[in-house]
Amino acid sequence: MTNSFRVVIPVRYASSRLPGKPLLTYRSKPIIEHVYENACKSQAESVLIATDDERIAEAAKKFNAEVCMTNGDHQSGSDRISEAVQLKNWPNDEVIVNLQGDEPQMPADNIKQVAELLMRNNSAAIATLCYRINSIQEYKDPNIVKVAKTSKGRALYFSRSPMPFINDVDVKLLKENQVFRHVGIYAYRVQYLKQFTNMPPSPLEKIEKLEQLRALENGDEIAIDVCKQHPGIGVDTMDDYHQLKMSK
Repeated sequence: MTNSFRVVIPVRYASSRLPGKPLLTYRSKPIIEHVYENACKSQAESVLIATDDERIAEAAKKFNAEVCMTNGDHQSGSDRISEAVQLKNWPNDEVIVNLQGDEPQMPADNIKQVAELLMRNNSAAIATLCYRINSIQEYKDPNIVKVAKTSKGRALYFSRSPMPFINDVDVKLLKENQVFRHVGIYAYRVQYLKQFTNMPPSPLEKIEKLEQLRALENGDEIAIDVCKQHPGIGVDTMDDYHQLKMSK
């Protein structure tokens, strides 16, 4: 078994909620540059930016990132990565980390952690991360994905709804019940990635708008662990961007 892995960062310009967000400036650099730099610190064998937009490609070339141009009609980051790995002709057993291009504070330790989690779990098709929810606002926010998991580190279900349901919830009950927020970073092997992106969207995936449910509905295992470090602020909206600029 190889201990190496590669990071692919799928990036698009035309976000519905915040167009052009990868090129927004944070600490004098575009967001995508911070993502790339953290990935390079993760001990990955290589880091690749996969995009369909020349503006992102040009920005990436300025900080000497490797870029793979992909089609513009992909519905998800996994679809974009699947095209990129096939263009690169990487072997089927290669471990790929899907690192979103709007996560400028994602620590390198977490990137390495998710890759190693997959390598340790031969029966798992996908590996991902989570962390504890400690606020009622997060628990009830439909934009925050919750995950239920087994004691043996397998994902049971992902949902935008409060999960598990806690009657008359308060912070103490949240801590006692170990409620987890999903961190949108994934590791998979090339062979499974090809299979996954050829599967049709599943019923629960379409309802929740969460592609990882496709794997669960098809009976595939998702290994999950609590991330070593807080993942920081991901940028989906302008409010997120303002929060990011105010953060340390």
